[in-house]
Amino acid sequence: MKQLSFETLIAVFEELYGATLFWTLVGIAGLITLGYLYVLIRDHKMSMRRFLWAQLSMPFGAVAAVLFVQAVTHSDFRDLGGPVDWIVMLGVAALGAGGSAILVYTLQSLLRTSPFVIRRRSNP
Repeated sequence: MKQLSFETLIAVFEELYGATLFWTLVGIAGLITLGYLYVLIRDHKMSMRRFLWAQLSMPFGAVAAVLFVQAVTHSDFRDLGGPVDWIVMLGVAALGAGGSAILVYTLQSLLRTSPFVIRRRSNP
């Protein structure tokens, strides 16, 4: 493997997580992203209160992502050896933190406000 390509990365992730789990995770991430884009387009702005709560969820998402990867890969923290392993774990934690923030913001926006409430606020 002298060249790193997108297909190589897909094959590595499928081998690491299993094809079913990997594509399920990709689908869930896609749905959350679509929900986030829907909320941003619907509201025309970001709510700083919701964004603060989303940021507070980031450490929990980072820890959950690292623990999930440790459980799925049958690996242990004792197996982390070189700097690349630690960089990958930091990347997993960063992605988990960002994903949890997007998920929390989207859920707050979808569950707390309805389109009816938004219309009432915009037409005083």
